[in-house]
Amino acid sequence: MAGGGGSADLAPTVAVKVFAAGTAGCVADLVTFPLDTAKVRLQIQGESQPSLKGQRMKYRGVFGTIFTMVKTEGPRSLYSGLVAGLQRQMSFASVRIGLYDTMKQFYTRGSENAGIGAKLMAGCTTGGMAVAFAQPTDVVKIRFQAQGCLPESGSVKRYSSTFDAYKTIAREEGVRGLWKGCLPNITRNAIVNCSELVTYDIIKELILKYNLMTDNMPCHFVAGFAAGFCTTIVASPVDVVKTRFMNSAPGKYSGAINCALTMLMKEGPTAFYKGFMPSFLRLGSWNIVMFVSYEQLKRGVIRLQQSLESPL
Repeated sequence: MAGGGGSADLAPTVAVKVFAAGTAGCVADLVTFPLDTAKVRLQIQGESQPSLKGQRMKYRGVFGTIFTMVKTEGPRSLYSGLVAGLQRQMSFASVRIGLYDTMKQFYTRGSENAGIGAKLMAGCTTGGMAVAFAQPTDVVKIRFQAQGCLPESGSVKRYSSTFDAYKTIAREEGVRGLWKGCLPNITRNAIVNCSELVTYDIIKELILKYNLMTDNMPCHFVAGFAAGFCTTIVASPVDVVKTRFMNSAPGKYSGAINCALTMLMKEGPTAFYKGFMPSFLRLGSWNIVMFVSYEQLKRGVIRLQQSLESPL
């Protein structure tokens, strides 16, 4: 992702990109987390009693879901799993976004002119690498976001804290339980990473190439919004399967493919786009906040480095 602008034309190092990406991911999560929680609740709705047609759904629409959660569980429920979410972003966004430019150069053997193939390969690679670091935090985040739904089936809350969640999952499901849904998550994140980063990269390059905008915040806003929209369309089916599978009780599904087939048979193809609107609202706003923050953080760190290195 091309940098630029004023005194910040000095290329940021890999360490700066990794730090800026992780921090920007956390900022974006803080802003959009209620939308993500609403998306998870809508995605798993109907999972336990899918055969009861005409049943009254507890959640309707993103804002209806948020209103219902605040009314029945309190405002704090919107940020259930936030600690795990921030842990996820620091380990996840820093790898998949911060190392994207490095992987592009790897696939082009150091060339700055990366084609669409190299960009797609770089996106898939860093997306897959990030899952290896962040999968346990993703499992815990989704379990926390979903557990408010459990009392309707007579269950109690699974976990009392983030640390308790890690410990309980490892004890009851084995260490492998913390990497539950790893394959669908790798698939999802390869798709998401390609959609987000490659779309952002291409849109930003076109804007700058045709002098529609300068390399500033409005440009980053437009490119981030486009990235969020494309990502939602492409990644929603895999995202729903990932959420269902990671949140499921041990033994409910034999694997991610079985989870997808069960959804298709019992709930129909529209189940793969459950929570689409909150997904779009969340991914669109998340991408805008993340990319704008990422670009500004990179420039801010470079300016700080320059001021520290300049003579008094």
